[in-house]
Amino acid sequence: MSEQLLALLKLCLLALLYLFFLRVLWAVWTQVRTPRKKPSGRPRRPAVTGARGGGPASRLVVVEPTELAGREFPLGDELTVGRAAGCQVTLDDTYVSQLHSRIFLREGSYLVEDLGSTNGTYLNRRRVSGPMVMQQGDKLQVGSTVMELT
Repeated sequence: MSEQLLALLKLCLLALLYLFFLRVLWAVWTQVRTPRKKPSGRPRRPAVTGARGGGPASRLVVVEPTELAGREFPLGDELTVGRAAGCQVTLDDTYVSQLHSRIFLREGSYLVEDLGSTNGTYLNRRRVSGPMVMQQGDKLQVGSTVMELT
C-alpha cells in the first residue's frame, strides 16, 4: 500500500473516533441537563379542587392492583412515594425505587415530580420529566401501582 493511502485511512479513523466521542458526550449531556418546561396542550388550572365543596384535593386512592384497591393516603404539604420505610406512601413493588417520587403543594396546586427513579413516574400515562401539576381525577402510576387524586 502506498503511504498516501495509509495516511488517508489514518485520517478517516481519527475522524470516526472524534465522531464517536462527540456522540458519547451528546448522550451524556442529554441525560444530565435539566429538562426544559414544555408547554402542554391543555390549559393549566390554578388549583386542584376536591369532590366536596371546592377545597383542595385531600388524598390519593389506590386503583390498581386490585389487592390494594381502595387504600387511601392523605395529602399534606409534601408526600413521598417509594419502598423506603420513611416514605409516606410505602409500596412493596420491585419496580418502585427506594425514594421514587414526591407530591407537594405549591401555590394551591399539587405537583408531582420523579426523584430519579429507575422506572419512572407517570401522570395520566405520560412520563413525569419535571414537576407536573396534578388535577382531581388524575392517575399517578408508580411501578405497577396506580393511584387517583381525589
